[in-house]
Amino acid sequence: MIWTVWQVNVRRLLHNPMELLLTFIVPIAFFSIFAVIFGGGVGIGTTPKIKVIALDQWDSEISRALVNDLTENQGLRFMRSPSETNLTTEEAKQLVRRGNVGMAMILKQYGDNVAVELLTDSSDQVAAQLVTAIVTESIVQAKVEQQQQSIRFAATSIPPGAAGPIPGNGAIANPVQVVDVIGEGKSNPVVSMYAAGIAVMFLLFGATGGGGALLEERENQTLERLLSTRLTMDQLLLGKWFYMTAIGTLQMLVMFAWAQLVFGVDLVGHFDGFLIMTLVTALAASAFGLFLATACRTRGQLSGISVVLVLTMSALGGSMVPRYVMSENLQQYGLCTFNAWALDGFDKVFWRELPVEALAPQLAVLLISGIVMLLAARILAIRWELD
Repeated sequence: MIWTVWQVNVRRLLHNPMELLLTFIVPIAFFSIFAVIFGGGVGIGTTPKIKVIALDQWDSEISRALVNDLTENQGLRFMRSPSETNLTTEEAKQLVRRGNVGMAMILKQYGDNVAVELLTDSSDQVAAQLVTAIVTESIVQAKVEQQQQSIRFAATSIPPGAAGPIPGNGAIANPVQVVDVIGEGKSNPVVSMYAAGIAVMFLLFGATGGGGALLEERENQTLERLLSTRLTMDQLLLGKWFYMTAIGTLQMLVMFAWAQLVFGVDLVGHFDGFLIMTLVTALAASAFGLFLATACRTRGQLSGISVVLVLTMSALGGSMVPRYVMSENLQQYGLCTFNAWALDGFDKVFWRELPVEALAPQLAVLLISGIVMLLAARILAIRWELD
């Protein structure tokens, strides 16, 4: 009998495509995603270049040589040509605060050498260390070359047979200063980013679960009885959309209220930006849940597909892993997900503290996506009216 039970379960597995998918394909898919993110596998792309700008306030031969050396570094991507950059320090700080660049380099005179002040965004915990190492190496190399030239000049200038000191290498200073222009003085600033990532992921799970109620009503014939009344399919879908949006908004509010109470996230101080981002994100997620529900045949099919899609979107969109550690190609693919646009919006609200007007791109993409998904759900629901 044990062998019979084993055979029955094997046959059930083989005749259930969704279970086969979740058992064998999904683990490989997620392993591949994280291998690409952290290992740059299958040629998707290497570690993304750090977007920087350079302000040469010394404008000497030494500082210009250092900038030229940095522009050739494979880890840096200069957003403006150093020779064309005509910005003040405050304007450079604003570019970092708004996320237009990851870092600004301010080159100043330091004795007979150059000092570099790095204006950083500490939400990217890798960039500051990497750029500091790159700049330090370039300064040290430039200093060594300068000293070697001095040694060669001194050696050729001393007459044959004459004695005299030859300059040595000496100690090489490392005048690199890192200045955090965003996170300084904030209480637990990075926690808001993690809260947004987790909240958006579970918002999508909740929306797909709410959309599954349609399939339950379809299976137990409740949907037929509802449509036999004055209720239309349009009213039914809109009613569920608004309800799921309200639940999603409340879910996000509870999440961030807990984050403020326990971890010090400043929800009250950013409530206007939080509220509008939450409403639009919940609208888009709810429409996504309704679309999946109308596209599936059974609740079991919806459960399997939604798990795969939501986890994939969360991995690529930044809910699981910060997008700044991904290759540039993966970051572009992530823009196909709700998560990436929502997290960019919450990042502007809580981290960069930008005004509501700066949320326009994220709000527009999420709202348009939600409307398209809702219209698609309405078209797919026609078959239920025809049955």
